[in-house]
Amino acid sequence: MASDKAIELDAALGSHAIQCRETQGEESDKFLSYFKPCIIPVQGSFSSHWRRSGDECDGTTMFRCEGEHVARLREVPFSRSSLDHKAAFIVDTPSKIFLFSGCNSCIQTRAMALDVIKHLRENRHCGRCEIGIIEDGKLASDSDAGEFWNLFGGYAPIPRDVPDAANGGPMTTSPKKLFWINKRILVPMETHVLEREMLKSDRSYILDCGTEIFLWIGMTTLVSEKKTSATALEEYVHLQGRSSIGRTVIMTEGHEIVDFKLHFQHWPKNVVQKLYEAGRQKVAAIFKHQGYDVAEIPDDKPRQLISSNGCLKVWLVDRGCVTLLCTEEQEQLYNGDCYIIQYSYAEDGKDYHLFLAWFGQDSVQ
Repeated sequence: MASDKAIELDAALGSHAIQCRETQGEESDKFLSYFKPCIIPVQGSFSSHWRRSGDECDGTTMFRCEGEHVARLREVPFSRSSLDHKAAFIVDTPSKIFLFSGCNSCIQTRAMALDVIKHLRENRHCGRCEIGIIEDGKLASDSDAGEFWNLFGGYAPIPRDVPDAANGGPMTTSPKKLFWINKRILVPMETHVLEREMLKSDRSYILDCGTEIFLWIGMTTLVSEKKTSATALEEYVHLQGRSSIGRTVIMTEGHEIVDFKLHFQHWPKNVVQKLYEAGRQKVAAIFKHQGYDVAEIPDDKPRQLISSNGCLKVWLVDRGCVTLLCTEEQEQLYNGDCYIIQYSYAEDGKDYHLFLAWFGQDSVQ
């Protein structure tokens, strides 16, 4: 449901927006940069937090903060085993907030952690709480350090950090996988080099790059097909067991992000989309969003000329009276009069009737 509404909203906005779906713990730097000082995770749901908001300062909470450009904050168990040398840690108690800076943490991480502490102090403690700064390796003789370690039952050395690549093997890059979506079925496209020409405007494609999964939607794809493609993307992520890993990005042809283009060997400059093409689905989406039962605007197809063997009838409208003209009089239309024209013809076993009104330049309204 959420993905369908996102597609409808995107169509109403002209299909210019980029949809990025972020997972907790795997957010992109750009997404995190929108939140100042950072996203502070809270256990439970909004409703449950609202019910217990009066007691939020009664317990002790511990956060792990890392990152150089943006702060990545996550809650960890209040235990000595949660500490390490690579990150900064925030311990929020009812009376005091402590900052523990690992010896291998960078100065940017420490500065961002301090900004988080200031935010917690102003918003959770109404500005009435002390702040203690503890450097990794300091002895318990320091007053703040002694108070900090007493929270854990006394000082004890922190074990050495385990290398990220524990197996010692070389890091491998996941091979790129490109699929085109055919009625929610993913059809693999066998290729060693990705080229822009492989993407057709009337199709949708999934590009799996390991840490990121992209959904590319062609310019002439209908709204219903966009919804189907978004559903196929969700099913693919779920079947791969990657619902909580990486991020997914949905974009429309002509509005690709740089990260997506970099996966292709050559990417030409964007071609300006025609105004009519850009607004076709936007009009239908707006009416649908307002509750009208509007059929989707079909793709343009060359229209055949109507049959020239039909029957023509012309009526003269004069002061409220309608008079059918004979065949000889139909070829002369006076600029001081108004006429009603009916053209009837048969095509593909069906009868068609066209009605037109013709107003002379000098006719009286």
